[in-house]
Amino acid sequence: MFYIAYDPIYAHPLPDGHRFPMLKYELIPQQLLHEGAMEAHHFVSPSLLADEWVLTTHHDDYFFRLKNGQLTYQEERRIGFPYSQALVERELRIAQGTIDGCLFALEHDIAFNVAGGTHHAGSNWGEGFCMLNDQAIAANYLLANKLANRILIIDLDVHQGNGTAEIFQNEDRVFTFSMHAEHNFPFRKERSDLDIGLADGISDTEYLSILEQHILPLLDDFAPDFVFYLSGVDILATDKLGKLAVSKVGCKDRDVLVLSACKARKIPVQVSMGGGYSPDIKDIVDAHCTTYKVAAELYS
Repeated sequence: MFYIAYDPIYAHPLPDGHRFPMLKYELIPQQLLHEGAMEAHHFVSPSLLADEWVLTTHHDDYFFRLKNGQLTYQEERRIGFPYSQALVERELRIAQGTIDGCLFALEHDIAFNVAGGTHHAGSNWGEGFCMLNDQAIAANYLLANKLANRILIIDLDVHQGNGTAEIFQNEDRVFTFSMHAEHNFPFRKERSDLDIGLADGISDTEYLSILEQHILPLLDDFAPDFVFYLSGVDILATDKLGKLAVSKVGCKDRDVLVLSACKARKIPVQVSMGGGYSPDIKDIVDAHCTTYKVAAELYS
């Protein structure tokens, strides 16, 4: 039994030549359905997130200006998308989808969002194609509703989760773990509870060894009662913004390591897709879809 947050609004139209691969949000559901990995009823369209839950995480001034089209040119450029009301609606639906996924995972162990993983959005800024931090909002929702008390955010996107780190820098109930390429965006990093900065060019064996050394003790020592997993596929060697050299097999083994460790400890997990910027869209979609297939094997 699976829950996958998805809405056609996820594939927001962008100007020709824009480097963000919005097309992947159409292709991931199509490929999962075509291959029989998931069924149509697994995909659920989220509603709009209520403002009150955004404001548990983001400053009211930033959110007001975002919602009303009042960001400065510099702020909009930092985000990287041309502003529109539809783009804000997209962000609100993504964040609600992550919350809905959490509620499902509490009952059924795991849930997904086809988008999300917007970890560069801080409490009062947007950045790097991120405007609202879906997993941070959902974590605060769980805490506010006493649905979780110890939350671990496992961020394995190739870029540091700087916004998530900043949001939870004074929240002991949330442990932020980011394993990323050290010499990559964001060049001004925040401090997570645990940051593992990787050297350029690391491939499968070293990557997986470092991850295993840290993630298994962390799951046991911090003992979370809920996990957020950001499963970015920009760790691939083919990624034009990545700087690492992990293969598709290595990316799959990463997902197996994280999800099997959560399952063995009976910790519910919500998975957001995060980044992926390989020039061939097929490489991005294949790697993202593999995350779902790994879950289907482990949790069916």
